[in-house]
Amino acid sequence: MLQWLAANAATIVISLLLAAVVAAVVVHMIKTRKTGGCGGCSGCAGCSSCASHNDKTK
Repeated sequence: MLQWLAANAATIVISLLLAAVVAAVVVHMIKTRKTGGCGGCSGCAGCSSCASHNDKTK
């Protein structure tokens, strides 16, 4: 088992770092949506329902 971990250590570390980055992006998008921001979707069909878009049109 230790031999396998040592042979694949770089792959494991890179996978964990990539998973952490993806999780951070998802958390940031969720927080942006909860605060009423449009999650960076300028031009998408659902962007008209975002609070930030509605504030600009009033």
